Amino acid sequence: MNTTLNIAEYLPQDIDNALLVGRVWRDDGIPGPALVVIRAGEVFDISAQVDCMADLLDSEDVSHFARNLEGESLGTVATLLHNSMAESAVAPYLLAPCDIQAIKACGVTFAVSLLERVIEEQAGGNAAKASLLRTELNGLIGQDLSHIKPGSEEAATLKATLQARNAWSQYMEVGLGPDAEVFTKSQPLSAVGFGSRVGLHPASKWNNPEPEIVLAVDSQGNPKGATLGNDVNLRDIEGRSALLLGKAKDNNASCAIGPFIRIFDDRYTLDEVRQAQVSLRIEGKYDDFLLEDKSDMEKISRDPLDLVQQTIGAHHQYPDGFMLFLGTMFSPIQDRDGEGQGFTHHVGDRVTISTPFLGALVNHVDYSDQLAPWTFGIRSWQQHIANKRSCQ
Repeated sequence: MNTTLNIAEYLPQDIDNALLVGRVWRDDGIPGPALVVIRAGEVFDISAQVDCMADLLDSEDVSHFARNLEGESLGTVATLLHNSMAESAVAPYLLAPCDIQAIKACGVTFAVSLLERVIEEQAGGNAAKASLLRTELNGLIGQDLSHIKPGSEEAATLKATLQARNAWSQYMEVGLGPDAEVFTKSQPLSAVGFGSRVGLHPASKWNNPEPEIVLAVDSQGNPKGATLGNDVNLRDIEGRSALLLGKAKDNNASCAIGPFIRIFDDRYTLDEVRQAQVSLRIEGKYDDFLLEDKSDMEKISRDPLDLVQQTIGAHHQYPDGFMLFLGTMFSPIQDRDGEGQGFTHHVGDRVTISTPFLGALVNHVDYSDQLAPWTFGIRSWQQHIANKRSCQ
């Protein structure tokens, strides 16, 4: 790792005003995960005061609670980030900032991603067909669907027109219809954090990152903060059949979240999420490939609160809260391996997802079956908590 990197690149630009909470792995004392809060560039372990991130987020005044909890100093945040980006992470290093919460994700919330999902479906997962289909669909329905409100009369009219032309798709149904697509991205405690490798199913030949803002929502359905996420996507597998969504989305290390959750307060609110610009940078390790792009959350077709309300309510409860990926407008199409082939990952790719008020999430790409298996689940977490309590 290049130790000359500017650590400020990975933290919010207004770090002095940002209330950041997260999780780290410690190997001293009783090895295991610990909750931390960042104060004036220093990392404090607050695990003696609160067991899990779900409990912290359920606090009535989480910002006041987190700011005032006593904790053990673990050193500087700069050291923590360096530890996390090392070839072999050195404890303490960052974990995904969530723990026992469900990990949910919204699909097809941007017009561009809607078109790309339709292309995946009609191409049957064949990347070579995508370029021609993209041209045909753009000619039929255009690229800018962002002005159409899902579930509106205008959306219903467009649906009828496309059905008449035999061009309607199940992806258009969730992109333009009244009901959002909300699916389970990953299991509690399975997400990886800043600096970790993210996993691709070895069967996939056409895949991409999906950079997103992720809301941290408490058990009552109140968004308490935000972070960044990579909803790693296998375009060929989902393109063969939407019923393969589980295989396309949920694999070992296929979900990255971090680096920290920024708690909402009077300086950072949901309005900042609505106005955020999210950047994506992909750097090839072996082929000098570089892709850079940006997207604006203002172009999302469904308000973040609407997505939260479609996830939790009288119809569905989450007693431990949940993390909610808000969707992406990124489906990289820049040719990499040949004309008309579009984009797919190579092993070793460095993926950086960033936005000024949340910092940056950095991960490298590998195959899921080549990464360390996920072994620290709910029972391991419960045993860790019991061990800590027995020593207090």
